[in-house]
Amino acid sequence: MKRINNIDKPKKRILFLGYDEKQTNLINALIENDCLVDHSENEVEPISGYDYVISYGYRHILKKKVIDDFKCPILNLHISYLPYNRGAHPNFWSFYDNTPAGVTIHLIDDGVDTGPIVKQKYVNFEESDDTFAKTYARLIENIESLFLEILPSLLSDQWVAKEQRGKGTHYFVKDLPSNFSGWNSNIEKELERLDMEGLKYE
Repeated sequence: MKRINNIDKPKKRILFLGYDEKQTNLINALIENDCLVDHSENEVEPISGYDYVISYGYRHILKKKVIDDFKCPILNLHISYLPYNRGAHPNFWSFYDNTPAGVTIHLIDDGVDTGPIVKQKYVNFEESDDTFAKTYARLIENIESLFLEILPSLLSDQWVAKEQRGKGTHYFVKDLPSNFSGWNSNIEKELERLDMEGLKYE
């Protein structure tokens, strides 16, 4: 656990899990809004005294006891339009399954990307976003913008969360096909090839 900044009377005390201040500008945005920010990319034990825990690019699943013991809202930033494409590689599966592309900020519960939604939006890609890497970058841009949009309501505690609707989809890391050509491949051509060959797995 690393203390990013010190402030005598913070508006909010934040534990930021996942990306650090070199990987996202959201930590600096919290600091600029007079928040005290601690950061960790490792597995954590619950610590009292936080107003929010924010998970963004975090590689660990929080267990139910940890979630309950934090005793504050835990927000996750996910680059899919939930309930579609929960779990791993949502950018790939939204194209392969032809499901809506988007970004979602939701509360973490004891499921995987199943918690109530605080804010979400569809993302419409540009014609120039023709690779998986480019669409991923566009999703990252949109999820960070969405967080900045709701930040004032988080600071004032004027927000609501609504339960997810519909069954949606869920994928694991192992579900990404072994014959996938990679994130820099052209989306249209790659989908045509995978449809012809079928998805293959190790």
